[in-house]
Amino acid sequence: MSVSTKTGDNGTTALLYGQRVAKTHLRVVAYGRVDELASALGLCRAHCDYAGAKKLVHQVQKELVHMMSELATDDVDQTRFLQRFLDRQITEVMIENLNQNIHEKEARAGGFKGWSYPGNTIADAFFDSARTTCRRAERGLVAVQQSGAMLRPELLQYLNRLSDLLWLLGREHA
Repeated sequence: MSVSTKTGDNGTTALLYGQRVAKTHLRVVAYGRVDELASALGLCRAHCDYAGAKKLVHQVQKELVHMMSELATDDVDQTRFLQRFLDRQITEVMIENLNQNIHEKEARAGGFKGWSYPGNTIADAFFDSARTTCRRAERGLVAVQQSGAMLRPELLQYLNRLSDLLWLLGREHA
């Protein structure tokens, strides 16, 4: 099967389970922003010197793929998705893992010491760029939620914690 299907030439795309929607649909915008975040994290991983941080970022990228799948599922198909893909959901365990990483990095660094200016290193700049991309993705999910569409709270919690972690990773690489 070719990557180029030409089915989106009219400005529409398919959600999971085949429903066609405009490429400006809130769910499409939301998972597109999460996709941007996953790409931004690829730059972080490519320019990061610490094996532990590379491994953590790669794990987050995998989890973001799960988030995109859920976001790409219309409300009418959410129950079917959640039942079928139990292993493809953002979970409390994943959020707690982010929390744990945040607490470990804060303990090592001594907590918040004021604002910083990105760009001391390439990795620092990429982590800060990924953080702002994460916040944009988070706002996209809030728009989905505010529209009345189904959105599990774990998705927003995950992105909120992730942006905090990315800020700390930027400081760690400054």
